[in-house]
Amino acid sequence: MRAVVFSGTTEGRVFSKQLAALGAEVLVSVATPLGAEEQGERSGITVHCGRLTPEEMTALLQGADLCVDATHPYAVEATRNIRAACKTAGTEYRRLLRPESPLPAGSMVFASAAHAAGFLARTQGNVLLATGAKELSAFAVLEPARLFPRVLPTREGIAACEGADIPHKNIIAMQGPFSYALNRALMEQFAIRFLVTKDGGAAGGFEEKPGQRRTPGHSSSSSAARPSRAKRRNRS
Repeated sequence: MRAVVFSGTTEGRVFSKQLAALGAEVLVSVATPLGAEEQGERSGITVHCGRLTPEEMTALLQGADLCVDATHPYAVEATRNIRAACKTAGTEYRRLLRPESPLPAGSMVFASAAHAAGFLARTQGNVLLATGAKELSAFAVLEPARLFPRVLPTREGIAACEGADIPHKNIIAMQGPFSYALNRALMEQFAIRFLVTKDGGAAGGFEEKPGQRRTPGHSSSSSAARPSRAKRRNRS
């Protein structure tokens, strides 16, 4: 069997390796060099790196028996294009999707990053943005000095922050997932009042973010959003 897995996620990497172990010929498609680095090399797996147009996806699917869409839960456009390509190529389509996480008490749910930004515009205090570089433009209504974006340590991530006029001292360039202790330390270090995040599930480290746990001597409540969650931290 020949299978194409559109990945770039933890579950995609695990699934593709399990599929190859069963004897399938697996082609894994990732959008970035970082995704290819994380996928690694393994017998039975070929990695294609680079963003694809719908037409290029269709060409990649030629001769495949199965297509598994294991892209990020919020990669809506990618999923739409993959579905369309499978229909054109006549390839069976399956979606591998991580379950949603339970919301912590006091969460606030917003329909989009822009809605979360609108709420934050009526507040004060520093904001830790854990929504990725692509969402930065939605928070242009806020003073850049309030924003502490956590982005991938790539040229594109840093450039996006610079394009949004984020002070360099506010840029947190790190690759996750992150532990609860590290998240807590970052919030303490930068006096964060709000954490804006997406529900990336357990694989994306959502349960390790402050608001999902309680630490003796500290009290924290959270506000959240799907697809963007804004977690608010109260100080004791």
